[in-house]
Amino acid sequence: MSKRAPENHLAPWASDLPAGWTLTRIDEVADVLFSNVDKHTNDDEEAVRLCNYVDVYKNERITGTIDFMEASADAREIGKFQLRRGDVLSTKDSETPDDIAISALVDDELPGVLCGYHLAMMRPRSRRICGAYLAWLHASKQFRAQYEARAAGVTRFGLPQYAFRAALIPLPSVTEQRQIAEFLDRNCNALDTSIARKQQQIDALNTLLYSTIVRATTRGLRDDAPTKASGLDWLQSVPTHWKVQQIKRRCALMRGKFGHRPRNDPALYGGASPFVQTGDITAADKYIRSYSQTLNELGFSVSKMFPKGTLVMSIAANVGDVAILDFEACFPDSMVGLLPDHNTDLDFLFYLMKAMRGILLRSAVLTTQLNLNYVRIGTNFAPFPPREEQKEIARHLDARTADVRAVVAVLLKQIDALTACRNSLIHEYVTGRRRVAIEQNEKAAAYG
Repeated sequence: MSKRAPENHLAPWASDLPAGWTLTRIDEVADVLFSNVDKHTNDDEEAVRLCNYVDVYKNERITGTIDFMEASADAREIGKFQLRRGDVLSTKDSETPDDIAISALVDDELPGVLCGYHLAMMRPRSRRICGAYLAWLHASKQFRAQYEARAAGVTRFGLPQYAFRAALIPLPSVTEQRQIAEFLDRNCNALDTSIARKQQQIDALNTLLYSTIVRATTRGLRDDAPTKASGLDWLQSVPTHWKVQQIKRRCALMRGKFGHRPRNDPALYGGASPFVQTGDITAADKYIRSYSQTLNELGFSVSKMFPKGTLVMSIAANVGDVAILDFEACFPDSMVGLLPDHNTDLDFLFYLMKAMRGILLRSAVLTTQLNLNYVRIGTNFAPFPPREEQKEIARHLDARTADVRAVVAVLLKQIDALTACRNSLIHEYVTGRRRVAIEQNEKAAAYG
């Protein structure tokens, strides 16, 4: 048992540990270090490689297969932060408190690789703790609730060193810790494989759907239709009766007006109005489903810049994403609206712009982020069939999209169920709700 009496109000699971398990603080069995090794390379320092925040956030195991960043460090930093097999690395800040203390086990000997800045390093110094078990503890969301409660910040949340040192850990024997880690390695790997396969199915379905959209909006639905040269470098031919025109000849383009949610006098504009932002466009939805309502009581009000029936496109974040607006709203200047003329069907235009996203991105400019010049959108040439054929193509793509989305929805539910099973499995075994050793003994007895 720990020399200091641990307070377990942040760890409700700690009140019901199995007989023989103890409850202690991390700093009773492991050293906790915050790295100060920066990403610079200095001539008077020794060349090293850094394991950085992203390496830990994206990997449960730190191995030699990772492409570590090259940097430099002095002798003191190398001696202190050189990674050893069995170390556990953890993120110590995040944009949200519930996404903090994401951890990874150092699973290889990695000479010359140091723990980078923005990471905490937990190094077992006692024979009472196994690094693999400590890493699996940090994979439990219920265990990490201790960190979430201690995270401080406004736009970004961070943890002090004390939060790691004081975190309570359930401690079975080292033998059982190893059994738990090995059990979770096997079973979570199996679940991860199943999740990955289902995600691959989703990716394949989305790729197939995109190919269907591209073909239908550039070739039509009839394979035997006579064709002519398109005159475009990205499209060899189009049906003979289609027209190839600049987008601006078929649509009016309007850029959003506001750099942020505007603060105007409600009396001037007649009250609150919906305010749509780039994050309101989702790849899975044809229509915008959510928006921010401007608030009169806070002095927010806007003119309705975009009418119902506008195709909106993001030209900054999520560049090229599109959705249809079926209500009046205003937009920031990171979005552009396309209003089709009477010869252009709105639903067909939606699918055509999805098909042309890669073409539009060729004129994007990279500054601090990728940006698309909305004037250049209109100068691009695109194929347009007669309006009735546009409608036929749009109906066909609506049906194909609905079919794919239905299958994807089932696969996503299965992924959610597998993920929940994984999370539950981890928590139950690292807190002793279920025991590997007992279950193995029961199986052995059952089979004689």
